[in-house]
Amino acid sequence: MSRAIYIATGEAESGKSILTLGLMRILLGRTRKVGYFRPIIEVLDPAKKDNHIETILTHFNLEMDYEECYALTGAEVIQKKTAGHDGEILDEIIKKYKALEDRFDFILVEGTDFSGEAVFVELDINAIIAKNLGIPVILVGSGKDKSIDELISNLHLAYDSFMDKEVKVLGIVANKVAEEQVSSIGAILKKAVNEEIFIGVIPMITSLNNPTIKEIVDELNADVLIGESQLDNQVESSAVGAMQLRNFLQHLKTNCLVITPGDRADVILSSLQASISDNYPKIAGIVLTGGLTPEEPVMDLIQGLKEVVPILAINKGTFEVANRIGAIRSHIYPSNEQRIYTSLNTFDKHVNISELTRKYLTFKPKGLTPRMFQYDLLKKAQKVKKHIVLPEGTDDRILLAAARLTVLDIVEITLLGAKQSIEDKINELGISMNFDRVNIVDPANSPEFDDYVQTFYELRKHKNINISMAQDLMQDVSFYGTMMVYKGHADGMVSGAVNTTQHTIRPALQFIKTKPNVSVVSSVFFMCLEDRVSVFGDCAINPNPTAEQLAEIAISSADSSADFGIEPKVAMLSYSSGSSGQGADVDKVRKATEIVKELRPDIKIEGPIQYDAAVDSKVGKKKLPNSEVAGEASVLIFPDLNTGNNTYKAVQRETGAIAIGPMLQGLNKPVNDLSRGCTVDDIFNTVIITAIQAQ
Repeated sequence: MSRAIYIATGEAESGKSILTLGLMRILLGRTRKVGYFRPIIEVLDPAKKDNHIETILTHFNLEMDYEECYALTGAEVIQKKTAGHDGEILDEIIKKYKALEDRFDFILVEGTDFSGEAVFVELDINAIIAKNLGIPVILVGSGKDKSIDELISNLHLAYDSFMDKEVKVLGIVANKVAEEQVSSIGAILKKAVNEEIFIGVIPMITSLNNPTIKEIVDELNADVLIGESQLDNQVESSAVGAMQLRNFLQHLKTNCLVITPGDRADVILSSLQASISDNYPKIAGIVLTGGLTPEEPVMDLIQGLKEVVPILAINKGTFEVANRIGAIRSHIYPSNEQRIYTSLNTFDKHVNISELTRKYLTFKPKGLTPRMFQYDLLKKAQKVKKHIVLPEGTDDRILLAAARLTVLDIVEITLLGAKQSIEDKINELGISMNFDRVNIVDPANSPEFDDYVQTFYELRKHKNINISMAQDLMQDVSFYGTMMVYKGHADGMVSGAVNTTQHTIRPALQFIKTKPNVSVVSSVFFMCLEDRVSVFGDCAINPNPTAEQLAEIAISSADSSADFGIEPKVAMLSYSSGSSGQGADVDKVRKATEIVKELRPDIKIEGPIQYDAAVDSKVGKKKLPNSEVAGEASVLIFPDLNTGNNTYKAVQRETGAIAIGPMLQGLNKPVNDLSRGCTVDDIFNTVIITAIQAQ
């Protein structure tokens, strides 16, 4: 079986980046070492790098240098063909590809874009390259501005070209298809080609075809006067400010780009005011034409506004600028994460991943790599969509994570806080939030507030809580969010980016409470190391657990490990291994190990054992030669919080490991705590594991 796939197209603007991103994520979910290769790139500006390569390397953090990812530029190909050196083209491509083949388990190859000097020979070149590399192909075609017959004809032409060169075609994907034509085009393609070939049809996704302000800046070489933080704003339409103001305002639409001469202060200021008005749509930006910019007093006024969209200036006429902007074609680039996640979500929704992987990606990976683990988490969370409440709704990181989660359609989100404050923060950050999947709730003004107060009072009146105290507490976002989970109005809660661990957990302990037969709430981190995923517990909750509590933590951690697809082999860590050490600390670990063996004989466990003997096979076999855990431990239980917290942080910082968690164990419903130093990725991952717990 080939250890590579070649994504090819027969035309420009086919949108094959969706396939590249989607397949790369699948591949990284199945094996650790995945390479990316473009035989020929089109570089119009030598000072800039290929956008496709930059996006893939950056987003997926591939262990590759930029220069490894391509063989030749389009200009070099034309020069060699003109000089009659066709053989050198293939020699260079094969040489670069084979170097990657030796390093990677699988290689994703992306063909040319049909946008440079070599358009007239690109189809044949891609077919010849695929044949010489021995790589099967997935073909992508665009249905934009085409009839069904034209689309089918173009795809069939490309299909025949590859088949004539004896290149195996694995699949055909019709992209940018009108929504109402998706099913009919799929049926026609199945009849038109070999039944064994995978067929995919992706509808036109408007947001992926709208240029961003950044792309307009690059295309027009415009100056950015204001608003550099919002250059990823998408432009859905344009409005030319060349008429009287009362008429111009009627032409504003959501995410439109205002194009106006730079001396029209009335249009500029009115557009900015309209964008923050409840009576007009929010605009994407403003382009000032004619080489004119507003006078200093007007600029001072603009810069003092609370919200300002990007304002660009260009030394061209209004008509020319409007035409050039209308001709800009959108692309995916590294910094536009929202477009990347929209592409991944589009791929997941419209490409039958299970069929694709079953037919073509049948190789079996060795072990569970961090990429596989994270990919599996994503797929598990998407199977049964859950509702997660995020109490700290005005925190920048929370909002950025929420935007990413909604784009991928993983969970339903509720943000707690004052609606206007949250919306202002979203606008300030330049986030495009899908409010169909995000609820904003102000606890004190919510319809459920009185019911929540009464419920809390009934649950806690035996602790001398009165109605007035209950009202005060229920205005606290942590108490309100926890009550949402208790009442079944949310499936789980994630907090702690702003609030302390105690503030997050206390409400859960008061009325969500622990599961039957569980006396202690504990936590685990999923430590994504370079070549494996380990479970660390407890590194966040219990300062100095007793032997009985330590045993319970070990059992909960083993069960959590199994729930998340990691075979539990439990190491009860201490400063000595086996029977060599003595003292109260090691005796506690020894006693805890015996309790686990008695309560859960099904769990593979070793203790006391030192860290190196637990994870290093050579050391483990030397110190405990008869142990089935030594050297292979996947669940590491630390004797106290001091040891556990410092160890997980040391491993994280020194090895670059991703620490997902802490995930709390033992509660009746999932509530998880974040570190106040958490990143957007930490929040994203914690919401996903909370959603899986809720399943």
